[in-house]
Amino acid sequence: MREEFIHFLWRYRLFNTTELKTTNGMPLQIIHTGSTNKDAGPDFSAAQVRIDDTLWAGNVEIHINSSDWFKHGHQHDDAYQNIILHVVFNHDKEITDQRGNQVPVLEIRNCYDPSLLKKYESIIGARSWIPCAGFIQHTDRLIIMNWLSRLLVERLENRSEETLKFLHYFGNSWEQTFYYFLARNFGFKVNASPFALLAQKTPLTILAKHRDDLTSIEALLFGQAGLLNKDFTDAYPALLQKEYEFFKHKYQLTPIDGALWKFGKLRPSNFPTLRIAQFARLIYQSSHLFSKTLEAQSFSDIKKLFVIKCSPYWKNHYQFDKPSSAKDKNLGESAVLNISINTIAPLKFVYGSESLQPAYKELAVGLLSELPPEENTIIRKWRELGIKPANAADSQALLELKKYYCTPKKCLSCAIGHNLIKNNMT
Repeated sequence: MREEFIHFLWRYRLFNTTELKTTNGMPLQIIHTGSTNKDAGPDFSAAQVRIDDTLWAGNVEIHINSSDWFKHGHQHDDAYQNIILHVVFNHDKEITDQRGNQVPVLEIRNCYDPSLLKKYESIIGARSWIPCAGFIQHTDRLIIMNWLSRLLVERLENRSEETLKFLHYFGNSWEQTFYYFLARNFGFKVNASPFALLAQKTPLTILAKHRDDLTSIEALLFGQAGLLNKDFTDAYPALLQKEYEFFKHKYQLTPIDGALWKFGKLRPSNFPTLRIAQFARLIYQSSHLFSKTLEAQSFSDIKKLFVIKCSPYWKNHYQFDKPSSAKDKNLGESAVLNISINTIAPLKFVYGSESLQPAYKELAVGLLSELPPEENTIIRKWRELGIKPANAADSQALLELKKYYCTPKKCLSCAIGHNLIKNNMT
């Protein structure tokens, strides 16, 4: 028996509620089970129950055994002084609060359907990629799609927490915050950390002073990236090196460790040197980029903002002093898709929340619904199970589902798991 299963039974009243009695024989009527509390304190708040002829409103605490109340030290915690009902599987001890008052107890051991527990244990005990891998095909598609819609918002809200921390760190500057997350995204998975550090070490306000000079912006970014600290054969990197030394002293800059950048196992088009050159070009050609992405109504609008053509040196190079065949090194559509999914949509959403302008939140969701689904190992696994995302909104929701529900086996908090346990799985 797990405590979360008792939570599940209580929350959805999945037990015989007729002629309920407390452990001391008092008639009990459940009017409202309350709201789930995800923070510290009692498990359910704002519940309502009638015990005998008295209507009580307050909190409900859930345990496997009544004695767990004392094991968890609730008798000494002021947060547990307004407990109107203690719901347990096994009543093994009388409970009193801090003031010595007896806490009413409901024991549910003999008033629920044992088949629910068997179905729950069969899912939780599975060793498949997700607990319900063998049963999910029996779930109504409407339930799945509604759940994914909710998970998308949950994912955007969860990501908003990190954005707000950096917004505070950057003095409530949305442009600087967007610049930071955009830079991190330009590193994609492999070089996200050094790119993020580069953005922290190189304020947008300094780059903005040189926005009319691409060479200066490249000198600042490559110098701050720690990639100009060697002797060069080519004239261009040597020029960048010279310019950076001037800026370094003028702005009292400190570069990051160039060894942080990863080149191994990457295609040349993903080399950090080329990504930095593309990022420099974006800074050079864009002003008020965050405001422009906010107002973008579609992916087509966003693509126009990210048409990037690197400086001439990079037409024949992927790295300094290493010539390559001539090729325009534009930012590909797949990269712009990634940036739209992982930076633009989340920033639109959190800005809409913070500015109390829900239209931006709707634009964020609309953008993800317009974009094709991501392709990665997790999404391929979902496809194998018959769950095929129609767009990036679905794939983002599926990533959230796997990480925060399936992997930790929070099946009773998942609409799919909830449905499977309540209904037949065969």
